[in-house]
Amino acid sequence: MSLIDKALKANHTYAKKYDRKLGGHPKPKVAVVTCMDPRLSDLPDILGLPYADLDVIRTGGPAVTEDVLGELVVSTRVLGSKEIMLLNHTGCGFTTFTDEELNAKLTALTGDASPAPMRFFSYKDPEQNTREQIQKVRSHPWIAKEVPVRGFIFDVETGLIREVHRVPQDAAA
Repeated sequence: MSLIDKALKANHTYAKKYDRKLGGHPKPKVAVVTCMDPRLSDLPDILGLPYADLDVIRTGGPAVTEDVLGELVVSTRVLGSKEIMLLNHTGCGFTTFTDEELNAKLTALTGDASPAPMRFFSYKDPEQNTREQIQKVRSHPWIAKEVPVRGFIFDVETGLIREVHRVPQDAAA
């Protein structure tokens, strides 16, 4: 039996005890953009917040793409999230390659260069990447300036998160 088939079977057991009150309109308090890495799957425990308070947006990297920006606009303007948390992590697979390297590898592996160049949003430095993602979110005109946007790095060795502060524009010069 495949893992997907096992998941479908387990879903029948889950549905029997499902709390139908959870089917109401979501009212999250924090939008969390985090990586697709499974080590970040237990966000309620990692952050000490209930599921209902979290609007979790998972993406590789975690890259703030146009799609993620759209989701953040909906989260803050429609669902009512009051804060945005960008949660990067140590040991991310996206630091192990460059977009150019992966495009070349996949072209060689498949013999098909037609999708290249694809953007994978690889990066080398989690702190710098977090700062760049904060800036992308903060500069979007539809995300209200009063909504805090903060970045963090989860250490996969210790389980601790630490804040990454945005570098002021005049200090970067």
